[in-house]
Amino acid sequence: MSLPKLKLISFALCPYVQRSVITLLEKEVPYEIEYIDLDNPPAWFYDVSPLEKVPVLMVDDESLFESMPICEYLDEITPGTLYPEDPFARAKNRAWVEFGNELLGAAYTYSTTGEEIGYKQNLMTVKDRLETLDEFFEGGPYFNGEAFSLVDAVYAPIFRMLGCLEGMQGQDIYEDAPQIARWSETLLQRSSVIKAVQASFNDDFCDYIKRSGSIFAQKAGV
Repeated sequence: MSLPKLKLISFALCPYVQRSVITLLEKEVPYEIEYIDLDNPPAWFYDVSPLEKVPVLMVDDESLFESMPICEYLDEITPGTLYPEDPFARAKNRAWVEFGNELLGAAYTYSTTGEEIGYKQNLMTVKDRLETLDEFFEGGPYFNGEAFSLVDAVYAPIFRMLGCLEGMQGQDIYEDAPQIARWSETLLQRSSVIKAVQASFNDDFCDYIKRSGSIFAQKAGV
C-alpha cells in the first residue's frame, strides 16, 4: 500500500508533537515537519486545526488533529503494530496513555503555575503518579516488556520534561519510583526519542520555564 503525503504541523516545545514524531520515526514513515509559533500562528493554521492546537498531521490535503489519533493512524497504515495484539492488553495500554496525559498535565502545571498552592499540589500529584506507575510497571525495559509501544512514545516526552526540571531544581522526582527512573533512562537513550526534538530543546525548554516567572522558577533560582 502506498502511503499518502504526510506533513506534521508542530511547535518545538510541545510534548504531544513529540509523540507523533517518535511514532513516525519508529514506523519509518516518510514525512515533512513544519514548526510554527503558537503565539502567532499563520492564518491557515485555524483552517486545519479545529482546536487551535498542535500537532496536526496533514494527510495529503486533509488534516488530522490530536496526538493519539495521529499516532494510532500512523500505526494502522504501516506494517506491524505498536500496540499489543490482545484486545484487553491493548485497552490497558490506552488506559495508561490516559494516565500519562494526567501526569503530563500535572508536570506542566507544577513547573509553570504562579501559585504556591498549585505548585505544591501538582508536585505531589506528579510524585504520587510516578509511584503508582512504579507499582504497576512490570520490569521493562519498555512498558510492555521487550517491545517498544505507543505507551512508551507517550511517556518519553514526559520523562524528557521531568529531566529538564530535575536539572533546574536538583530535585529527585523519582525518589519513590526506581523502576520508572530506569524506564526513563532507557527511553531517553532511544534513537527515535532523541531525534524527536531539535538539538536545542533542553536549553529552549529551560528558557521557557525561566520566562514563565513561575513558583518553580523562583525556587530553582533562575
